[in-house]
Amino acid sequence: MKGCGVGSACDVVLSSQWSTLLGLPTALWGFVAYATLAGIAWFVQQADRHWQYAWVVSFFGILYSAYLTTVSLTVLHAACPYCLTSLALMTAIFALVTWQRPNVLTDFSWGKWLTRTAPVAAVVIVLVHLSYTGVLGPSAGAEDPLARALAEHLAQRDVKFYGAQWCPHCQDQKKLFGVAAKRLPYVECSPEGGPGTPLAPVCQTLKIESYPTWIINGKRYEQLMTMKDLADLTGFRAPNAAN
Repeated sequence: MKGCGVGSACDVVLSSQWSTLLGLPTALWGFVAYATLAGIAWFVQQADRHWQYAWVVSFFGILYSAYLTTVSLTVLHAACPYCLTSLALMTAIFALVTWQRPNVLTDFSWGKWLTRTAPVAAVVIVLVHLSYTGVLGPSAGAEDPLARALAEHLAQRDVKFYGAQWCPHCQDQKKLFGVAAKRLPYVECSPEGGPGTPLAPVCQTLKIESYPTWIINGKRYEQLMTMKDLADLTGFRAPNAAN
């Protein structure tokens, strides 16, 4: 995708845990929202129901977009232009729908309407957040013995894995080890959390400029390493192959 090069803000967002929801791309959920609005515009002819359906969908849409934008800016420290454009578009749709409330809703009250819709929207956003953060998702699972053995072997061999918390490829590297990733000899180079922030002193000293960077036997590898690569470079033998 144009503008989503490796290490770009868009790449950071698309490689994060917020890039999918319930196993489907977050972008697909956005498409569903816009398609639903289009369907309401074309197929719902009754003015009051047309407005109510469109307002509810655009209200949920703007809350969802605002949530994702907040996460991208405060957690991922990345301003994805496509995400910001979607937020602006959904905001415009919501404002237009709100302004076009039909006169046929003679007994309409914003207080009653928001009392019915806002709590439901808040609950949905909370559930979405819990899903994204893994609280409602599948458990981390059991630790793979081979991944654990390799991670402990790397630490014993004084191997170092330098990365940044906002780096999507560092997250991919850790995912290869699953639960055992916590045992990797990892060094955080971006302790303040975002691209452009000061590097950790050790990373400055070593002039770490690319993530992930592995230093193995004094040699630098600026790339994502497979478990086989790491095993071969460090002489690791699986426990069941020791005999």
